Amino acid sequence: MHQCPFCHSEERILISNETAYVLLSNPLKVENHLLVIPKRHVELPWELTDTERTDIFTLVNQLQPKLVALYGGCDLRQHCRPFMKESRLTVRHVHYHLVPRSLHDAIYTNVEYAETDMFHEATLAEHDAAQRLVGS
Repeated sequence: MHQCPFCHSEERILISNETAYVLLSNPLKVENHLLVIPKRHVELPWELTDTERTDIFTLVNQLQPKLVALYGGCDLRQHCRPFMKESRLTVRHVHYHLVPRSLHDAIYTNVEYAETDMFHEATLAEHDAAQRLVGS
């Protein structure tokens, strides 16, 4: 495993609190694409402590309204894809993406316009399978 880029990024930190910090994503998907990251190296989101989760979402709640005010919208994303090989775009350190969005932005025009064909009405069988998954 190569050296974690998030564990050695002190010079890039934009804002931080006790257990989390924010970086400008590099590479950027869009302007002001931010990453909210726990200071401790954690690879899976369910391994975060309660304090880390609170600190992460304190930063999210501080920044997301600013991005919404500036761009009109903001997606919050967290990817857990251990099946993917680690690379410049896949880092095994939990992080949350704050991605500024606007109507018909580059993400929509390049990707999401085509994904509408993937959506379908959920069936009762799919609902029942999801209910079994969550254990209700």
